[in-house]
Amino acid sequence: MTDLVLTTADQTQEWGELLGGLLQAGDVIVLTGGLGAGKTTLTQGIARGLNVRGPITSPTFVIARMHPSLGDGPALVHVDAYRLGGSAELDDLDLDEALPEVVTVIEWGAGLAENLADDRLEIELAGVDERRVTLRPVGDRFESLVRRLTR
Repeated sequence: MTDLVLTTADQTQEWGELLGGLLQAGDVIVLTGGLGAGKTTLTQGIARGLNVRGPITSPTFVIARMHPSLGDGPALVHVDAYRLGGSAELDDLDLDEALPEVVTVIEWGAGLAENLADDRLEIELAGVDERRVTLRPVGDRFESLVRRLTR
C-alpha cells in the first residue's frame, strides 16, 4: 500500500494522466472515496493519458460509458457503480466481454469489482481540498506500476 497527497484538482488530473499513460488493455482500476473526493477528476486525467474521446463526466445515471481511443491505444470504459445494488448488477453489465481490450475504471467499485480481474489497482481518495490517495496494487503488474508512479 502506498499513499500520496494531491493538493489540487489540476494535480489530481496530472497524476491521473501519468497513470493513464502507463495503462494497457485489460487493466482494471477500482476507485473509492466519498462524494467530491476526486474520482471523476482522476478519471479525466486517466482519459487524457490514454488519449480517448471525451468529455469525461460521471456516468452515474447511464452506469457505464465507452470512450474510444483517438490513437492506437485501448478505449476507456468508465463505470459508476454507485447506484448498483450489488456485484450481480455489475455482472449484468457484461464488462468481462470487453475487459481484455479496454482499460476499465470503476468508481464506487470496492466490494463489487474485485472479481473482474485478478490483477487490478485499487485507489482510495479521501478529502476534498487536499486529497490523500491510497494505492493498493493487486498482482505483479500493478506492484511494478505503482513503483514507477511513486518514484
